[in-house]
Amino acid sequence: MATPFSVLTRNRDFRRLFGAELVVFGSDWFVMVPLLVLLPELTGSGVWGALVLAADTGINALLLPYTGTIADRLDRRLILIAANLAALVAVLLLFAVRSAATAPLALVAIGAVAVAKAFYSPAASAALPNVVDPEDLAAANSVAGSAWGTMTIVGASLGGIVSSAFGPYVSFAVAAVSLLAAAVLTALIRRPLQAPREPDHVPPRAWHALIEALRYIGARPRLRALVTVKSAVGLGNGVLTVFPLLAGRYGVGALGAGLLFAVRGAGALVGPLVMRPVLNHRTWLLPGLALSMGLYGLGYLGVAFAPWFPVVLALVFVAHFAGGTNWVLSNYALQGEVPDRLRGRVFATDMMLATLAISVSQLGAAAVVDQVDERVILIGCGLITLVYAIGWRIATRNLSLADGPDPDGIPPTGAVPAAEGVPTAGDGRAGLEGKG
Repeated sequence: MATPFSVLTRNRDFRRLFGAELVVFGSDWFVMVPLLVLLPELTGSGVWGALVLAADTGINALLLPYTGTIADRLDRRLILIAANLAALVAVLLLFAVRSAATAPLALVAIGAVAVAKAFYSPAASAALPNVVDPEDLAAANSVAGSAWGTMTIVGASLGGIVSSAFGPYVSFAVAAVSLLAAAVLTALIRRPLQAPREPDHVPPRAWHALIEALRYIGARPRLRALVTVKSAVGLGNGVLTVFPLLAGRYGVGALGAGLLFAVRGAGALVGPLVMRPVLNHRTWLLPGLALSMGLYGLGYLGVAFAPWFPVVLALVFVAHFAGGTNWVLSNYALQGEVPDRLRGRVFATDMMLATLAISVSQLGAAAVVDQVDERVILIGCGLITLVYAIGWRIATRNLSLADGPDPDGIPPTGAVPAAEGVPTAGDGRAGLEGKG
């Protein structure tokens, strides 16, 4: 059995893709943590921080249906590089955010970064199975799933420390340099990031391709279940809005806010690594997903009543241990169910639903953050996630992933079966060389 360490040591291209993702995720937190502290200081309101979070996720969600089709049509390597360079330019705009009057520029900059991430995310997720051998995919997912958590620890911690010691603008400069490094690492990957297509294959138009993917998902109960998993944690994500306020309540300031984000990342890092054995037992995947959703909700219900800041940190860790597990289990299951030709679009749909849920949660938190105690937001988000988890498990109780991919999930000719009413792409002979 391949181990995460062996995949990293043996596969140079995977190391580069993983390294690029580490840098991208780290740069995100070198921007967000200082910005979420800076905006309330400049404006005297918590609304601006909530709006920045909502813009980041909302714009992402709106664009993902389209960008997923791009990930299936164009060179994924070029998409990843271009997205990193575009985000770099957007981060430079944050240097102009110096007063309440210039606070709206933060929304513009984060909105532009969100556009870049909307192109980056489905391309990176869809590319992963192409840079590793099939027997290494489970281990590679454990490693890739730890990238976000790893760099949330590093990025959030260092973002808070650097912002406290040198000011937020030094953190923004670090983020810009990091994005440039990610582009270079991606350019060095030698393996193709998508399976080869037939020479005469003509990619479908964007909306036709999106409709094809949605019908493909709609015809398969297991895919419908898997693409709705991340929404549970997403609907509880409004809790991030009150992280700076929680830090203020306990008197720990910007460093405490950084610690909250860092502990969040630590949970997301440890969860996928500890729960990796579940990936080798497909019968455990759906129950494990339901359990991870419920544990996230319970964790934040506990945060609402925690008497001391160390207890808050421990419960945030538990919640995001569950959240990170949820993300990796669902990604791994999807990669095994979806052919390469449709993988970018299906992952885009998956992330769109998750980010729409996050955006709704954060906008809801933004609407009430200045009117209610932060504990009300924590309780509300925790209960929503817990109820969603229970409802999802009831709805999926008769499904199982034990028998491997859906027998109709990977058509032999590369076309979606016409009997299911799904239009085929191009001339119907697009190759499905990889089974994910």
